[in-house]
Amino acid sequence: MNRLGELERAIMEVLWESSDPMTVRQVGICHTDRDLAHTTVMTVLDRLAKKGFVRRQRVGRAWRYRPAESREAYVAELMLTALDQTGDRQAALTRFAHSVSGPEAAALKAALEALSGTGRSGTSPPWPDGADGGSGRGAAWTDERGSAATERGGKAVPQGAPTSGGSGGSPPRVDTETT
Repeated sequence: MNRLGELERAIMEVLWESSDPMTVRQVGICHTDRDLAHTTVMTVLDRLAKKGFVRRQRVGRAWRYRPAESREAYVAELMLTALDQTGDRQAALTRFAHSVSGPEAAALKAALEALSGTGRSGTSPPWPDGADGGSGRGAAWTDERGSAATERGGKAVPQGAPTSGGSGGSPPRVDTETT
């Protein structure tokens, strides 16, 4: 996954905070602490669209931009990318677990218990061993109804379902068609 530069991150923060898609002008207005030219904002948004971080849709003569994924999904991908760089994933995860605060550890424990489906820690995840190719993401499994599903962006998606983005480390597809 590509990391965001300082200006890209600032622009993504504006988009993540907005509940509606935004034009270049609206994004620029939100950056009152910086004196950004309209063309600078436009260029950064265009590059973010090409990288798959934002989706855009033409409305009249203007493009409207929205995040392709949530801030949390982006940060989770950064964490997974960092984890992929280690030779010993278990050691890195153990070190991470020892470095988080009490409330963060409780949140991790609750998330793991929710994944187990039983409410008890220490049980297997809901996908078969090796179904994720060892990457820990994009795992395929059978959901509670017995239907094949894949985890994409932290959500269970039925196998073969259309998606708006990729799975794993590849950036999501960019919607650039005009309406």
